[in-house]
Amino acid sequence: MKKTIFIAATLILASSTAYAGKMAMPSDAPASYDAECASCHMAYPPALLSEKSWQNVMSGLAKHFGTDASVDPKTRAEITNWLVKNATTRQKYMETAPENRITKTSWFIRKHDEVRSDVWKRAGIKSPANCSACHTDAAKGNFSESNIKIPAK
Repeated sequence: MKKTIFIAATLILASSTAYAGKMAMPSDAPASYDAECASCHMAYPPALLSEKSWQNVMSGLAKHFGTDASVDPKTRAEITNWLVKNATTRQKYMETAPENRITKTSWFIRKHDEVRSDVWKRAGIKSPANCSACHTDAAKGNFSESNIKIPAK
């Protein structure tokens, strides 16, 4: 019995640690998500935000971080429905993102608290929102600390 409990506890801990850095892009991503969203920035895995946060982002596309990212109503509905369906179910990501920004969430700030402000301004990074600048497998949804390479410049 003790051996079974030990094995179960080990598997739970291992899986939660593995999940901490991995948020694979769901395989059912609509082509419109890549075409519309990834044409300007990394296609963020939906599990990075809550349903409410994604709804807020998608309802504000006319003023999307200083850009008019409006899409036709059908495309907007398709992307919104997919994002909401695949939004986080993990408590630590459930907060509504301040200013609709992943980078303003408490979990993001906590995970990046050791990054100095001047590092974000490096030409190879430009912004905290540029995940793939440091997370080499970010496009695959892997944000593991073992896959980080911070650009020197």
